[in-house]
Amino acid sequence: MKKLVLAAALTAAASTAFAGSMADPVVEPPVIEEAASSSSSGVWVPLLLLVIVAGAAAAA
Repeated sequence: MKKLVLAAALTAAASTAFAGSMADPVVEPPVIEEAASSSSSGVWVPLLLLVIVAGAAAAA
């Protein structure tokens, strides 16, 4: 009976001892979204490449 009481007392003491944590809280940084650019700006590079390839093919 004494072992049962001792085990219960140690269990109660151990559960309250680990109730908190000393670790720093994890805080996520705020999400910053960039302003969307127009899609036409990405079209010029492939079109320029196409013109260069067509010019090289016509010259050959």
